[in-house]
This record gives sequence, C-alpha cells and structure tokens, in this order.
Amino acid sequence: MHPLSSFRRQYSILIPLFIIFLTFISSAAIAGDDDPDAAGKSAAGRSQDQAPENIEVTVTAPRVEIPLKQNPAATSIVETAILQSMPRTIAIDEALKLVPGVKVDNQADGERVHLSIRGQGILTERGTRGIKAIVDGVPLNDPSGFVPDFFDVDWATVRRLEILRGPAAAFYGSGSSGGIINILTEDGGSAPIATDASITGGSFGFVKGLAQFGGTTGILNYRVSGSYAKSDGYRDHTDFWADNFSGKFKFDVSAAVKLTAVLGYTDFYNGNAEGLNRAWFSADPGVRRKLANPDAYSLAEYRSTPSWYQEMFGVNRVPGNEYQQTGRFTSGITSRIALADNLDLDLMGYFRHTKYTEAVPSSVIHRDYGTPGASLQVNHTTGGDTFKNHLSAGADFGWQTIDALLHPNLGDAVEGTGVLADQTMTQSAAGIFLLDRVELGPYWGASFSLRYDDVTCKLDDHVGSLSGDNAYKKATGRLGLTWNPVSTFGLYASWGTGFLPPGTEELANNPNAFGGFNKDLKPATSSGEEIGARGSAGSNFTYDVALFHLATDNDFGRYRISSRPLETFYGNVGSTTRYGLETSLSWYPIEPLALRLAYTYSHFKYDTVQTLDALAVYKGTWLPNSPEHQLYLDADFKITSALSVGAALEYVSSWYVDSTNRVYLFDAALYPDVYYGRTDPYTLVHVRLGYKFEIAGSPWEILLSGRNIFGVEYYAFTEPDPDGNSYQPAATASWTIGLKASFGRR
Repeated sequence: MHPLSSFRRQYSILIPLFIIFLTFISSAAIAGDDDPDAAGKSAAGRSQDQAPENIEVTVTAPRVEIPLKQNPAATSIVETAILQSMPRTIAIDEALKLVPGVKVDNQADGERVHLSIRGQGILTERGTRGIKAIVDGVPLNDPSGFVPDFFDVDWATVRRLEILRGPAAAFYGSGSSGGIINILTEDGGSAPIATDASITGGSFGFVKGLAQFGGTTGILNYRVSGSYAKSDGYRDHTDFWADNFSGKFKFDVSAAVKLTAVLGYTDFYNGNAEGLNRAWFSADPGVRRKLANPDAYSLAEYRSTPSWYQEMFGVNRVPGNEYQQTGRFTSGITSRIALADNLDLDLMGYFRHTKYTEAVPSSVIHRDYGTPGASLQVNHTTGGDTFKNHLSAGADFGWQTIDALLHPNLGDAVEGTGVLADQTMTQSAAGIFLLDRVELGPYWGASFSLRYDDVTCKLDDHVGSLSGDNAYKKATGRLGLTWNPVSTFGLYASWGTGFLPPGTEELANNPNAFGGFNKDLKPATSSGEEIGARGSAGSNFTYDVALFHLATDNDFGRYRISSRPLETFYGNVGSTTRYGLETSLSWYPIEPLALRLAYTYSHFKYDTVQTLDALAVYKGTWLPNSPEHQLYLDADFKITSALSVGAALEYVSSWYVDSTNRVYLFDAALYPDVYYGRTDPYTLVHVRLGYKFEIAGSPWEILLSGRNIFGVEYYAFTEPDPDGNSYQPAATASWTIGLKASFGRR
C-alpha cells in the first residue's frame, strides 16, 4: 500500500475535524476583516511576542528574511517575554516548552539534552542530529549535520528563537533534514554602557551566576557576558558545572555594510549516571531511583553507597567513573553587503576548536576537533506590488578534523598505557542551493528551493589498517504555497525532502573494531507534506495549526553487541510512516492574563524495522521514545505592574522503549513480571512568581519557581538499551529563586 493511502485511511477522523476548524476560523476571520491590503499586519504576531497589530512579524530561519505569513512552513517563534520567565536558563528544554512538534529530554536535570522534531533525532546517543542549529548566524552543526550539544548557548542571553519544523534539507543540507532552530541573542542596548547581573540558587545544589555588559558607541553595538553554573544533580553521579563566555559585536560600517562578529568559550563537565532497568525500582523506589548504574560511579562515590548496594554488585568493584567534558572556543563573522537597491550579498565564516574527553567502562576517549566553515549567498529582488520575485543562490562549505585517541579504562577513569585507537577523521561538506520566492499580489505566495550536497568522511588509522573513506551525495527540494485572503487568516502548504548522512557519533562507533568507522551505514532520507493555518479570531485569540505526514527510509537505530556490551552502535534499521497534528494557541481574555497552549499528536510507526542485535524484523511497531500526546498549558497573570504569577500543566503520554514494542521481562528468574518496555504517562505542575522593583532608578526582579511541585516520579529519558538499563529517572519537586538587576539601560 502506498504510504499516502495509509496516511489518508488512518487520518480519517482528524482530517474532517481539521477542515471544520479551518472553515470556522476562516469564516470568522473573513467576516471580521474585509481589508485584504492589511495582510501581514495581523494579530497573529501577538501570539508570538504580543507585538502591536501594525507590526509585521518576520523570520530568518529559512535563510532569508521573510514575513511569517508568507513562510510556507510550520514555524514557531519564542520571544523575550517567555524566555525571561525561565527559572534556571541552563538548557534548551525550558525555552521550547510551548513549541509543538518538538520533544526535548533533559537526561539528568542539567544541560545535557536529547532533542527531536517530528521524531527526527530520537535515537541519538548524545547531541542532536538532522536539525540545523544556528546562533547569531553561525551554525553549531558539524559537516555531517550533527550538533554535539548546546553548551555554547547561555539561554539567559537569548532574545528570540525561531523553530521551523519538517524536512528542510533544501535550505541547509543534511543538518536541516528534520528542521531548523535559529537562536538570536541579545544586543548591547542603546546606552553607551549598561550592565546586567543575576544569581540563582535552588534544589540539588544548583547555583548559577551571570554578568553581562554592553552598549552602543559610534558604529559599534556590543555585548559581553560570562556565567558559571553548577549542580550536585538529582541522582548520584549527575553533577555538572559549566563556564560560559560570549561576545557579540555589531558594526554598522555604512548604510550598505553591516558586520557581526561573535566569540564564545564554554567548558562543561557532567557526570554520567547511565540508565537503570525498571525492575530496579520495584523495591524502595524513592532511594533506588537516585542511585547510578554501578558502572558509572567513581570509586569514592561507589564506596559511599549503601552497604546492600555494594553487596549486590561486589564490595571490591572498581567502577568506570563515567563522565564527559567539553571545552570549546568559537569565533565567527557574518556580514550583509548591499550591492544595489535590489541586490545584496551575505557572507559568513567561522572556526571552532573543541577538546572532548569521555570516560566509559571500557576506555577513556580523547578527541580534538577543528571545525571551520563558510557560506556565501546572493539575494536579488525584482517586481512591484502585483508581482515580486525574491531569488537567492549560494554555497555552503564545512570542514572538520577529529584527532581521536582511546586508552583502556583500568577503573575509576584511570587510563592505561595501551592504545585502543589512534586515528584522524576528516569531514568535508559542500552544498550549492537556489531559493526562489514569488509574491503573487496581496493574497498568494509560492516558494521553491533546490540544493545539492556532497559530504565526505575519511579516516586515517595511525596504529592499524582501518583507514578508509565514505562519500554521501544527494539532491533535495522543497515547494511551498501560501494564501492570505485577509490580515487575520492564512493557509500554507509545503512538500520537502530530507537527507541525513551518518553523523560523527554514528561513524565513530565502529562495531567491528576499536577505531575505524562504520562503513556499512547509509544516509537516511525522508519526504514530507504539511498543511497549516495561522492567524487570529478577534483581538485576543491567536492560533497556529499544522497537519503533517512524513515518510523515511534507512532510518538509524541503536544496538549493542555481546563482546562490547557497554557501548552503543548504529545501523540502518528500516522505514517509517509518521503523521501528526501540531497546535499552538494563545488567548488573552483580559489585559493582564495570557493563556498559551501547545499540543502535539504524533503517530510514528515503523513500516518495517530490523533489530540489529536480534536480527528480527517487525512491522507496524511504534518508534521508541515517541509519545502520542504532548500538552503544555501555561497561564501568566499580572496582578500589578510589578507582581506576576504563573502556572503550567505538562502532560506526556506513555511511549515504548525500543522498536520491538515488546512488554517483556528483563530477567524472568531474577525479576519476574516487573520490567516492561513501556513508560507510564505523567502530568506535572509548575508554578512561578515574579516581582519587579527599583533601587536608585535601576530595575530589579525576583523570580521564584517550582517545577513538578507535587513530586511526580517519572522518566526523563529512555534509550533502546538491549541489556535493559533503559530508564533515566527524572527529578522530583525542585525549587529555584533568582535575583536579577540591570544598571544603565535606557
């Protein structure tokens, strides 16, 4: 059966409801607004940033500046008002709670997260794959499209996020197969110099301090920030600390030339507690859920565990002291040069240097990365009011060199003198693209994108015979259409393809030897369609609704082998059919009250999937770590101009742990009927209170926040781990209190 036939059949209930909804809101919008020339001045912008209705909302995620109403893609914007309510500002999960279609798993209540869009990225061991992440115009992805982490981003300095969901490889190549996250940080302000400072403390020994200053002098607008964060962690061996420095320098050289330079440095450490099997929680769950996997502890930590724990796993055990540490320096420059009234040139270049160390039970891994990249893009506009054409063409280039050295872990992360691997991996990526957008009068718009990518990976083995190279090439495309009959209502539809070659982590984890890379991996591909509506009904209600379908081939899956049971490997496991509904609503019933809702329905199933560990083939099973329902409801009420309160309800339905979907026993003899391959649904309640005041004319703010205030026990993340240690327990109730102050701002 053709995937679209299955899609229509399975969506027999949702499609009529969606059509009825569109009919209702379009009728209401058209009846309430007979001025088609007001298109783009819609209150739809208010749902994102509560901007005045005569301000047009624009986005740059699809690598060109475009009014949101003319962007034929499911796109969410997170603005400063929401970002400023984040209590800890240490990880991206806080920022994306109100974005449908996105799932972020905070693995250990710290900065290390797993992120997916429409299920793209759910099987990554660490980092993010297939999603383009950009900070102030500089990409975080490596040439294979892999984002190792978001440690570089200090979320307290972010002013805006743009999230484009769905296949977008025609914009940025392999890195945007699942979508785009465009992160824009704050500028320095209009005063010659102004400063901000904040200190936050909370449960589990959490502390974060931030200081930044910036301003405008002559042609320069600048901002410099530094922060330090630490936590003991909710579970044993999930402690972390982070140093962050960033600088942003914008030069208005002339009316025709704009330059922005960015600098960044991060040093991040996290203990890795690893997962536990569900049988472990059957006795005394309040104590056991906080313990680490016995392989993960340091020796000192292991000796401080309860005596029954040591007796169970061996009093003389020497654990592996699993941890990860990342040190990275980033520099980049972006520029826009106006060559004529209708012609401009965008240039970008960057360089990152990363030192990464990881201890796992079998080895201690050292990697040294050098990652330069560049892009150029020419933009040309022609036409007038009835017809306008925006044409862009350009090329992206990326390189990466990884020097990797592996020593055996003798226990407690003590390195042996032997060499398990000594190798250099080089990656290069080149992509050329053409983007064309047409405005057909005041109502209609169409877009077309075409791109060709060439990604090459080469490995030089310095101690053995594992050298080799792989190349991945693919053309991708995207089509889109928009219709905005009135200012308060618009429809869009799009089709796009995705191209996802194996990332750094997939290639580097070779099941055939220590060292080398996995030559058996093929690129994953995807093709998807979506239809959506955005707009407003009246002056105080806004909406954004998208219905999507996505088919993938050669999806990546995770597995382990008996000879190396504590390492994760990847293979192409099969194909999927995915469809879903993404809804974002905002309602302002009275002036001081804002209600926001994000809901996602996800129906993600394998057509066929091969479990590489068992060599079994399954059909029609659910993708792991993919709940059918996600709901986030947030309420914010300004009691006075100084005092505000907020509350949020978060619901996530259950999901399967691995691709077999078996509800199976972990060990029938030892743990009868207690280990199951599916999680329980959970509902969390969060609260916050903010109070603003002035001291000597300078604004101050106190923010008190409670997360999961009723102490619900649930799982932050699960991974398809064949030995059953799949479950990462989440933190129960936690509280933070923060104090912010600004000086000299105008």
